[in-house]
Amino acid sequence: MTVAPRPLWAAIAAALADEIARGLYQPGDRLPTEAMLAARFGVNRHTVRHALAHLATGGLIHSRRGSGVFVRASPTDYPLGRRVRFHQNLAASGRSASRRTLLLDTRRADAAEAEALALAPGAQVHVYEGLSMADKVPLALFRSVFPAGRFPGLKAGLAETGSVTQALAREGLADYTRATTRLTAKVARGTRAALLHLPEGAPLLRTVAVNVDPDGHPIEFGTTWFAGDRVTLTVTPD
Repeated sequence: MTVAPRPLWAAIAAALADEIARGLYQPGDRLPTEAMLAARFGVNRHTVRHALAHLATGGLIHSRRGSGVFVRASPTDYPLGRRVRFHQNLAASGRSASRRTLLLDTRRADAAEAEALALAPGAQVHVYEGLSMADKVPLALFRSVFPAGRFPGLKAGLAETGSVTQALAREGLADYTRATTRLTAKVARGTRAALLHLPEGAPLLRTVAVNVDPDGHPIEFGTTWFAGDRVTLTVTPD
């Protein structure tokens, strides 16, 4: 009995899958272009596309319009409990956490911010916006708003440490907890899609939360947009 030869696309897909499994390409890495892969394996680009489509169907890779084909990262477990701490959450998932600051500002609160923080209309607030990353792969965009009157030095602490917990501790608040969290499904558009390295229309998970001090006074109003295919949000009792 003659065994049919393995299709070229299947051999290419198997070779790339093996290289991903051996760590030659890490989660978030971009694969060589179709032209480069075609030259490497001595085939046409149609055969390469067939191989890449097979890997995408298996969840190993995904394409980003205008950017290329990337190794898909396994979702990061991210618990939403009474104490949500970015670096601790990622460390518990075995990921390396980092943040990139996009904005530090002091301005008048809008109506939603004033209501969430129990402030007078137009009260001054500190605004901290940034990009959270897991193993250097964009995980989420965040905006945190704090009452400036209570924490006058918070902006300087955030600029120096990049850590909300450390900056609040410098302002005399050693502990805070999550009072409420609302979770909504969204889609990536415009600058959010670009900053998260997502195609237009990719799924996002948006959380809107209020953190309070031990006496129950609101101290942070936060909105976070998580890349939907890179995170698993888990609600925990603590």
